[in-house]
Amino acid sequence: MFKLNGNLGLCGAHRTGKTTLAIALASRLNIPFVRTTTSQVFAQLGLDPAEPMDFKTRLFVQHHVLVAAEQVWQNSETPFISDRTPIDMIAYTLGDIQGKTEVEADLLNQYIDRCFTSTNQFFQNLAIIQPGIPLIYEEGKAALNAAYIEHINVLVIGLCSDSRLKAKVFCNTREAIALDMRISNILESVTLSPDQNHDSCTKQPQNFP
Repeated sequence: MFKLNGNLGLCGAHRTGKTTLAIALASRLNIPFVRTTTSQVFAQLGLDPAEPMDFKTRLFVQHHVLVAAEQVWQNSETPFISDRTPIDMIAYTLGDIQGKTEVEADLLNQYIDRCFTSTNQFFQNLAIIQPGIPLIYEEGKAALNAAYIEHINVLVIGLCSDSRLKAKVFCNTREAIALDMRISNILESVTLSPDQNHDSCTKQPQNFP
């Protein structure tokens, strides 16, 4: 019988099926699925996640997203599965930075450090869910821009190799699109007993898809 050692966070770009997968995994493991409230945060702030925003606004929004998520995770039973992690939040923050973007470096670094601290506090396991499923428009969701989704995906993979991250990381392959295959891959990779070997796409680079 599969058993999860600690909390599991699914990380990756938007529109990759993380929520659907998280619900299915929670059902299979008989543990709570903890839904984050990113869309609600945008709505409460009167902003559209599909519209461009300056970096100061992005950092403001991401701070509120992190606070809202931490409150949900803090009040949840453990172990649990969540469809978003602070790693995603860093990726979306960095994703808005271009060559001429005005950035207050100290504020950005403080936010990134806080996100790593939060990830280490709430998650012992991370699974990167890569792009591949068909993109379907949904009102209130982030833009269906395949290049932007790919950009976020690459940022997430890079962040998951950062030495500040203490969680065990599994990276699902791009070929794993079918829900059953995704479930099987993750269960086999993040529910191993402590004395079993664990292959990670970030800890062992040869496993990068």
